[in-house]
Amino acid sequence: MASNSGAAPSAEAARNLTLKRCLDVLRDAKNDSEQFAALLLVTKAVRAGEVDSKTRRQIFDAIGFTFPNRLLTSREPPAGCPEHTFRALGLTLLACFCTDPELASHSQILNKIPTFNDILVSPCNPDSSSMVDDVYQCLTAVLATPRGPKELVSKGTVSALCQAYLSCSYGSDRALRLLLGLLATAEAKCWQRDAPHLLAVLSKLSDEFLRTEDMAKFELCEVLPHFIPLSPPLTQDSQGSECLRRLYEGLANILGSKLSQAQRDPALKLAACLVQACGSDWIPAGRAGSKFLALLVNLACVEVRLVLEEPDPMDVEGKKEVVTACYVLIEMGIQECLSEEKPLLEDVQKMQLMRIMEEAFGAVIFYLRQVRQEELHDPFIFASVRILGAWMAEETSSLKQEICELLPFLVHYAKKLFREGETAASLPQPDGTPAGLDSSEGSVLPRDALRFLLPGFCHLTAEDKPRDILISEGAPALLCEYFLRQWEVLGSEPGSLTPLTSTEMSLQTACGIFFNLVVTAPDLIRRDKYFSSLMDMLLKSLPFLLPQKDHLVLAANVATLGLMMARILASSAVLQGTQSAKEFFGATIRFLSEAHTAQTDPTSHCLAMAVSPAYGTAWADLRELWFLGMQAFASCVSLFPWLPQTVLQARWLEGLSELLTRVAPASVDSELTAAFQGVLVELARASKPCREVILLHRGEEWANLYGMAALEQCLSEQ
Repeated sequence: MASNSGAAPSAEAARNLTLKRCLDVLRDAKNDSEQFAALLLVTKAVRAGEVDSKTRRQIFDAIGFTFPNRLLTSREPPAGCPEHTFRALGLTLLACFCTDPELASHSQILNKIPTFNDILVSPCNPDSSSMVDDVYQCLTAVLATPRGPKELVSKGTVSALCQAYLSCSYGSDRALRLLLGLLATAEAKCWQRDAPHLLAVLSKLSDEFLRTEDMAKFELCEVLPHFIPLSPPLTQDSQGSECLRRLYEGLANILGSKLSQAQRDPALKLAACLVQACGSDWIPAGRAGSKFLALLVNLACVEVRLVLEEPDPMDVEGKKEVVTACYVLIEMGIQECLSEEKPLLEDVQKMQLMRIMEEAFGAVIFYLRQVRQEELHDPFIFASVRILGAWMAEETSSLKQEICELLPFLVHYAKKLFREGETAASLPQPDGTPAGLDSSEGSVLPRDALRFLLPGFCHLTAEDKPRDILISEGAPALLCEYFLRQWEVLGSEPGSLTPLTSTEMSLQTACGIFFNLVVTAPDLIRRDKYFSSLMDMLLKSLPFLLPQKDHLVLAANVATLGLMMARILASSAVLQGTQSAKEFFGATIRFLSEAHTAQTDPTSHCLAMAVSPAYGTAWADLRELWFLGMQAFASCVSLFPWLPQTVLQARWLEGLSELLTRVAPASVDSELTAAFQGVLVELARASKPCREVILLHRGEEWANLYGMAALEQCLSEQ
């Protein structure tokens, strides 16, 4: 066999040998000229091809960052060389170093980001294209490091990349790819700092999307979602509104045509992204808009059925992303079908879509019934449960049997995620913060499925069959635990001037479920220990909650629920004149007594009964709770011997007597009169001191004036 010992070395071996010789020359260089000559050889060798990690480290050990820094700042090129020669050499070396992740995150690289940005926005001629290539290599490497996205955003790279893309300069396609990477990792910060530049990119992309008539249109469907911000809303800006118009027209052209699956899926995902950012505001009113919206929801429902009715799980696996996008579109369809104020859909379209959506939800239920235990952590399962919760919250009559059969799974799923959330919340974070209070981006805590199921459960607990299933599956105990946990979360949320939070909304909806159980299953309230814990929490929380006027609706729920539960749990030790019980009833008296006031009627100029200003804006949500609270309070008077004394201490009787004496009786409707009389009669019967206070304040006179016959009779009895 012939020996190959004399064979020529490979290109890689030859390059490494050249680099080694150059590095030797560099170490032995006695002046700048010799150093420059050696560096020129090194950078030429680096440009000639890939450098392995060992050689790269040898180059760095030999020259460090000192030489590249000098090259970048030098303004005097060698004789006969282009003016950017030194700069180009420095960038080539930095690009070489950046292929090492450890060096890419070095402060000496990060502090060069402004220099990289300057090169991107400078005019590019053929001689400087290699510099641009090196800059993109450096920025790509920095983006891949943990600190990279934050450093790039804070040092202005988003603006530079936008300008590079918009100018269609050399490497602009790479600028777009880098922008996609930055938006994927730091979207909120990018838009917060560079919204005008990003909006300009979106404007260009949306214009291309509208005008393009080839496959590039569908490629843009993949790119555009990254440039549609959740905040600030595009609808608030004229340029953003114009972008939305183009996207709508482009999508209408696509979805109105015959498409392959590969073409339809990106279009549906783009539409879903627009819905998440703008709701239905991007769809114009009128016949064309309503037709488009109906088509969009119809296509989404068809896609859901095609995928979820497939018996092969592998067919579902590859389609989860597009089906999740379809869920977003269907949820918009639900909202639009229920919308009465400026509806986009006509009544006939609404009826048709409700039938089509019902079929899609039949497929969702079919899919969920086949889910295995080991699949429960799949985000797609969560998305499927969430959209089903949206349907159950609004549509209470369809698919009732199928939903009843699925309830055991839904309760089990919600319970599993809640338990895992509790476990995660109890584990301290590296900084010592309880995990449950971590609201930072990237939190991987289990998701709250119960939050999305609560409205549907509220409807179902009003009906015998589904309520019995929920009770047998342990839902009431889970709901009590969930309520207690959400109360802790609410207490940890900063400030009380923010809009209604999802936590507060969940607490209010849970109260609605408990109202149903109190009325329909009082024995459950008596025997289940979880409701005793809930009662204790209600007693202690109302005095804290009521003074916060922006939480008045939640306080009304807590007060009324506590009163209704107190009737059932009257023998409970916690209600036997304890401090917490007295403070709770004192707070309920404040809630009930401060709801109405005397105001001058602009027509008659007489004093009339009116809802207090503090209650006025929320009275639509408070009214029913207030009347239920009055009725429940009246029922509690005879059950708690100490309660009349609490009423006397609060001087409620004096205040009510004064109010009824001052206002015109015609301004007090019969329902309100009955509510006042119900409480007054019970107090007069149960307590002689209360009866005397009423009589002392002309009670017989105004009882007759308001037609309170039961109160008149009670006061006349010796």
